[in-house]
Amino acid sequence: MSALSDRPANPVVGQTIPHESAGLHVTGQALYTDDLTVRTHGVLHAHPVQAPHAHARITRMDTEPALAVEGVVRVLTKADVPGVNDAGVKHDEPLFPDEVMFYGHAVAWVLGETLEAARLGALAVEVDYDPLPALVNVKEAIAAERFQGATPRMERGDIDAGFAAAAHVFSGEFEFAGQEHFYLETHCSLAMVDESGQIFVQSSTQHPSETQDIVAHVMGIPSHEVTVQCLRMGGGFGGKEMQPHGFAAIAAIGATLTGRPVRLRLNRTQDLTMSGKRHGFHAQWRVGFNASGRLQALDATLTADGGWSLDLSEPVLARALCHIDNAYWVPNVRVNGRIAQTNKTSQTAFRGFGGPQGMLVMEDILGRCAPLLGLDAMELRRRNFYREGQSTPYGQPVKDADRMGTCWDQVTKTGEVERRRNQIATFNASHPTSRRALAMTPVKFGISFNLTAFNQAGALVHVYKDGSVLITHGGTEMGQGLHTKMLQVAATALGVPLSTVRLAPTRTDKVPNTSATAASSGADLNGGAVKNACEQIVDRLRGVASSILGVHPSDVRFSDGTVTSVGGGQVIPWGDLVNKAYFQRIQLWAAGFYRTEGLHWDSSVMHGSPFKYFSYGVAAAEVEVDGFTGAYRLRRVDIVHDVGDSLSPLLDIGQVEGAFVQGAGWLTLEDLRWDESDRPSRGRLATQAASTYKLPSFSEMPEVFNVALLERAHEEGAVYGSKAVGEPPLMLAFSVREALRQAAAAFGPAGISVDLASPATPEAVYWAVAEARRASEHGHVTEGGTGVVPDQSTADLRPAHPRSEQATNAATAGV
Repeated sequence: MSALSDRPANPVVGQTIPHESAGLHVTGQALYTDDLTVRTHGVLHAHPVQAPHAHARITRMDTEPALAVEGVVRVLTKADVPGVNDAGVKHDEPLFPDEVMFYGHAVAWVLGETLEAARLGALAVEVDYDPLPALVNVKEAIAAERFQGATPRMERGDIDAGFAAAAHVFSGEFEFAGQEHFYLETHCSLAMVDESGQIFVQSSTQHPSETQDIVAHVMGIPSHEVTVQCLRMGGGFGGKEMQPHGFAAIAAIGATLTGRPVRLRLNRTQDLTMSGKRHGFHAQWRVGFNASGRLQALDATLTADGGWSLDLSEPVLARALCHIDNAYWVPNVRVNGRIAQTNKTSQTAFRGFGGPQGMLVMEDILGRCAPLLGLDAMELRRRNFYREGQSTPYGQPVKDADRMGTCWDQVTKTGEVERRRNQIATFNASHPTSRRALAMTPVKFGISFNLTAFNQAGALVHVYKDGSVLITHGGTEMGQGLHTKMLQVAATALGVPLSTVRLAPTRTDKVPNTSATAASSGADLNGGAVKNACEQIVDRLRGVASSILGVHPSDVRFSDGTVTSVGGGQVIPWGDLVNKAYFQRIQLWAAGFYRTEGLHWDSSVMHGSPFKYFSYGVAAAEVEVDGFTGAYRLRRVDIVHDVGDSLSPLLDIGQVEGAFVQGAGWLTLEDLRWDESDRPSRGRLATQAASTYKLPSFSEMPEVFNVALLERAHEEGAVYGSKAVGEPPLMLAFSVREALRQAAAAFGPAGISVDLASPATPEAVYWAVAEARRASEHGHVTEGGTGVVPDQSTADLRPAHPRSEQATNAATAGV
């Protein structure tokens, strides 16, 4: 085993312990950024002036009426920016715009003694607009050829030869929605300036270093004059990776100009209408299978709905392309990507970061094509799994490919899949108004940032004279348990009880130049850095202990707060050894560093090995659909997921459960709607509250929910043999959508392939059921609302139901 993955005897990692802040969470004592406001004297409150147009040019702005409102202190405009008026890393996001790019775009900010004063002041600001044409969906942008950013292409093999040799060729179109993060804590920043003019920002951010960079950029000062701290976040899910920076910059400008602390916290409606979401995608595809149902060729174009600016759309698109294969070997591939520019919020990172969108395209293809091939969907998927020795379309060998089959077989066995499928067949035969179905889907997800440079981390570990330990690392805590795992890593590496170690908040003046806590790499990167710092300290202490114990330093052992030699004998308490080291002038602190080795990636040709490893998982979901309404129940879910040797099993199981439910929400419930009419409200987000945007709740939880972590899954070269867990389980929810498809199809004749929108709301399921019933009435099998037609014919593809523009239809043919 590598030194990084090797676990000592009796490690603290691997123990089942609760989240380090669980008690604070449930008692309401955990502090978040906005809680600091009441502890800060003289705080001013910021409120946005939001534009009532999706696209418009600002022709006049008068802030004087706002200054006449009691309690208003200042109105911030473009003229107040001391540095660069831009909050984006791509320099395409003016902090104070001249041209409104989405409905609700902030054009100015009002500072008031109270939030109510700031709100009334914002209403008093007079702004004249010249409305401009607005594109509010991806199809409009495609038709207008309005794109932004890179246009990557990923290729392997000979696509034309692949289709020529295929026994069956199908083609289709698929459009699916994005997703709102809906974290419990909305965006929030609290900025203040000290006596020397240095800016301190408390921010709910997944990327403190980049928040620091953007604040410095906007203020026109070097980064060392800005410190950013993140106590913890009340959820992030990717929505706080890039989007907090501009809000922090607004607060910093206000604090600098007024000399008072400035608090900027969005209310829920503002957060929904001003911040980005998961990218919706449009896909056109053509796929070929051989006579036995093995994939032969895939030609696809993926168009991401980027919103008004680039944000992270380019890397999101790149990861979508890199994950369109999911768990399946496709010898001949050509996938093109592009980013549509629409007049909506700038879409951003969201758990999975493009991976779910790419994988959904493949799972939709297989789910739709399986009946047309005369194959069971489970068998079609299993038949096309990667095998050892095969590589992805971008050239990375698929290491441990056999784990996919292991997970699949374990779910099949422990979930009693065959027995339950027989029961489902019996149920369906005797219940004319409802249908059940069970679907299984796999996940193969690459772990690391696609951009190699981001795969680095730092940590600072202090050992005090009494033996107590304080650690700081570059990762941020958003409820996922990263801090808990880092405490376990430090305790294991130092050989001390968990109670000996405390963790300090993430700050840019403690650990600089950090990467975002994203890409499921937080524990891998920061765990490596914490372990490195601890090992430096332990190595220094070995010399002190060896002289006391009379053994070679390599024979000294640290465990559970004591220090001994290999053969036993004298025992030195950890605190005593640390104290002796201090008096010998031994350095008792260390800065740790880690970078992921073995990565290489050429984005210009979409080729290389961008990922440290792949995480695997399989889910089986059983649903029951009501044929009258399309309403459904998620009866049971069985999951086996690969997290390597878990650092913290209780947290990892919780992450698997939470990710699955969030994925099910994206695919079946959460229906983002923008006003696409020609009224003045065009481009307005219609689902801007929990009353109109449906989130998963207890009623949507599976009635039976079984989650198991794959055993004997040690990952060589990763911290203590563990694997990432944050994002991969979200895609296990594909099983729910595919089960709904199969249940809807069960209302029709055998062999029917139905179109299903995404999200598969009860309304969408109802239309799928209606489509299946029409096929029964007509006495023949249809697909996508059309007859089986030659692949080259796409003229009579027509909507199967009103929402099919989000789901699409497929032209299909056996060649």
